Amino acid sequence: MPDIESESGLLADARGGDSRAFDLLLARHRDRLWGVCLRTTRNPADAEDALQDTLIAIWQNLSRFRGDSSFGTWIYRIAANAALTVVRKRREIPDDGIEIEDDSRDFVDALADRDRVQFALMSVAEDFRVALVLREYGQFSYEEIAQHQGILVATVKTRISRARAAVAAAMLEQVDN
Repeated sequence: MPDIESESGLLADARGGDSRAFDLLLARHRDRLWGVCLRTTRNPADAEDALQDTLIAIWQNLSRFRGDSSFGTWIYRIAANAALTVVRKRREIPDDGIEIEDDSRDFVDALADRDRVQFALMSVAEDFRVALVLREYGQFSYEEIAQHQGILVATVKTRISRARAAVAAAMLEQVDN
């Protein structure tokens, strides 16, 4: 999306109650917020709930954003927390797969690849999966993930490495079967 207005200007307007500014501000981050919610919950319905909870929490807490981190980092952290809350509430709901379009390849092949990745992600332990999702889809730094999960940066690197290895192994197993 073109930078029509600066993020800081939109943030100031949104804090003042301007819903249009809030919409423009979040439009820049909506796809990544959805990605964080979907990859964390592993279920499109749960991801929708988590995204809705995220948007409400951002609106209600906009005045509390201190600027210690970037706005994007702050809202991705809210999204990750909302998604984890939904997961903890609804562990019994099975994964229905994902349907995100990828225009760079044939839709059917892209959907099959996403299903394979989604299935592989399901095999990864929650703490490892969340670290990987925050890194790959939320574009958090190792330090931000460490702060979010309350662990050391070295532990984050280990979790991400092990999560990537587990996803790769699960995907290879899918190919072999």
